[in-house]
Amino acid sequence: MAVLSDEEQALRWSASSSEEEQDEESWPFWKLALIALPQLGVMVLWIFLGQTTTPYAKSLGASESFATLNSAGPIVGFVVGPIVGTWSDQSTSKWGRRRPIIVAGLVSTIVAGLLYAGAKHIMTAGKGAIYLAGAMQWVLDFTINAMQTPFRALVSDLASPQQQLPMQIFFEVVVAAGCLVAFSMMKIYAVAVHHMLELMILVLLVNTVCIGLALCVAREKQYVRPADQQKSSACGTLRSMSGAFKGMPRAFYILLFVQCMVWLGNAVWGSYGQVWFTRSVYPGNAEATGGSAARLAYVAGEDDFSSAGQIGSIFTLFLSFTFMCLGYTSVPNNWLYSVCLFVGALVCFMCAFVVGQSAPLAILCFVLSNVGLTAAGSIPYGIVAVWNKAAEAAGNVGSVAMQMAILNCCVTVGQQCCTMILGGFEEAHSVKASLTGLFTISMVANVLAGVGALFLTSDGGKPSRKPASATESEGEESPDTSESE
Repeated sequence: MAVLSDEEQALRWSASSSEEEQDEESWPFWKLALIALPQLGVMVLWIFLGQTTTPYAKSLGASESFATLNSAGPIVGFVVGPIVGTWSDQSTSKWGRRRPIIVAGLVSTIVAGLLYAGAKHIMTAGKGAIYLAGAMQWVLDFTINAMQTPFRALVSDLASPQQQLPMQIFFEVVVAAGCLVAFSMMKIYAVAVHHMLELMILVLLVNTVCIGLALCVAREKQYVRPADQQKSSACGTLRSMSGAFKGMPRAFYILLFVQCMVWLGNAVWGSYGQVWFTRSVYPGNAEATGGSAARLAYVAGEDDFSSAGQIGSIFTLFLSFTFMCLGYTSVPNNWLYSVCLFVGALVCFMCAFVVGQSAPLAILCFVLSNVGLTAAGSIPYGIVAVWNKAAEAAGNVGSVAMQMAILNCCVTVGQQCCTMILGGFEEAHSVKASLTGLFTISMVANVLAGVGALFLTSDGGKPSRKPASATESEGEESPDTSESE
């Protein structure tokens, strides 16, 4: 029997310790899935607010243009996301970088949500209720954006390099489940906006349960800021925000353009899908006299919209699992993304020029719209997560929360453009004609996004070079080896 020397024993012990440490840091899929669960609750909240905000404001007495243009989400998200993302990346709280922000966001969302949905009960009917609901809508968009910014980053922190892309795609499985819950809830009442407080309480309860389960599983170590990094300050935050772009490949900037176009092309579904069903496909009116043709048409349109959402959510589940499986293959993610966006363009064309008042075709289009939405909600984030894991492997400090917040900023740009376009159309045209114009512009935006996705790197959107600091320190390696682990 061979006797190992002291040096050989030390080397073997060192290798064994490294393997044990790596095993301890490897999180099983079911734990990562639970940590991603809060996205379900937030999706329920966004779907609920997105589809009821306009009719709810009108039920309080707001004008058509006020109900459409008082959309705080895109503006607030554009500002809040990067700030919260940077704060989260740099936080040295003993509770971790992500969890304190999530809890604070949940508590503030509960308070703002109850004030928003209970405006009619708190204030007298009329301007008082309109102004309270309008103000709380802005506060809600602030708190929800703050709460959701760290979700994906927390999962990315804990996932292994091989789990990065599949886990970011798994978020779309969670999103699909959230959509299914949201659309099912909206079928509880014939006219959802007449029961806002009851539905909001239910939505907030779902969020509380999801976040509670995730925090029971998630464990974070206190982040220790590197010695060469200064303490947080206003200028330091701005430097960190700009530093998130440092060393990123050219494809990152192409991805930002694509993301803006994607959400200009698809925001119509999240914000005005129900309006399209109840005002264009069905000529309805929620405030019409009970039993009248307009009121019955509205109820039928809302019911078909909710049914389409349920079917689309189940369809999204299959799509998400398909994308997850493809994430483990050599299929280029940018090609897959491009195909999905061209499908989105085709759907917008059908809505603008083919559907008319055909309810079956409207339901089909709504279901198929999930192809582009599912891809846009998963593939870009997976690409960024892979980039950051490569940067960390090269010895750099990752900025995953910040960079994902930048992607969310692109989402808000597209959403705000969508809102402004529809609001501008409504100044001179009917709601039906305005939606037709919006779908036409959305079709063009999806085509541009699909073409842009083709120009992402052919290896699935991964960076073709090391981040700057890594390249300088490892100049003897070729750029093509930046993804090796």
